[in-house]
Amino acid sequence: MELVATGPADEALLLDLLNTTPVVDGVPRDDLADARAARKWLSDRGVAQTAAELAALREVRALLQGVVRGDTEPVALRRFLAGVRLEASMGETGVGWHLAIDGARGATRAVLAWDALRMTSPGRLRPCANTECRLFLLDRSKPNTARWCSMAVCGNRMKARRHYRRTKT
Repeated sequence: MELVATGPADEALLLDLLNTTPVVDGVPRDDLADARAARKWLSDRGVAQTAAELAALREVRALLQGVVRGDTEPVALRRFLAGVRLEASMGETGVGWHLAIDGARGATRAVLAWDALRMTSPGRLRPCANTECRLFLLDRSKPNTARWCSMAVCGNRMKARRHYRRTKT
């Protein structure tokens, strides 16, 4: 049985986490490197502002980026699921289920969101087609044809380069 235990906030956390290592003006940057900026990032996404949580997010980010790019096997994410379980509770209307997470909650949410997208939207989470860009996109278009993290930035650059090469030759 395949179960999806995440929601839109978890998908947003995953995409935001994957995109914390952009290239700005040709220089790679890590948005989670500065402690103050990292605390704000965690706070904005409802993740506990602890050193352990931040360390787990940095580690899972690198693994998830590799998994999405196809460079890392998904089994590498196993350790982030060690303290995850579904718990049932009886309410007035019947049985309710909730996710219990022991350990790094943000990292676990990101892994579960990745898996949910793998099941419900296969192939829609992918790296930007611009080889100089390190961002990721979640293609929500009906034909599943989005290629760039941003049409205004990467899409425009790639199309301009292609046009320049065509007209130059």
